[in-house]
Amino acid sequence: MSKGSSRLSLGPIPKPEAVKLTISVSAELKAQLDAYAEVHGRLHQAPVDAVALIPHMLAAFMARDRAFKVMARR
Repeated sequence: MSKGSSRLSLGPIPKPEAVKLTISVSAELKAQLDAYAEVHGRLHQAPVDAVALIPHMLAAFMARDRAFKVMARR
């Protein structure tokens, strides 16, 4: 797969500065995260664990949430 033919919403993963959190997800969501990680790894030619994607997905989601941004400023 060439880099120009497809794009995921999530780009390459930077090295983390992390605070550890523990979450539980459904088996279906875990399977979807694993599939996304596999596609992401192929596209960016760098294997990535699904768990490493979660913080970046959450950050991207929050960055796009306009209502949250407005309410957080109040």
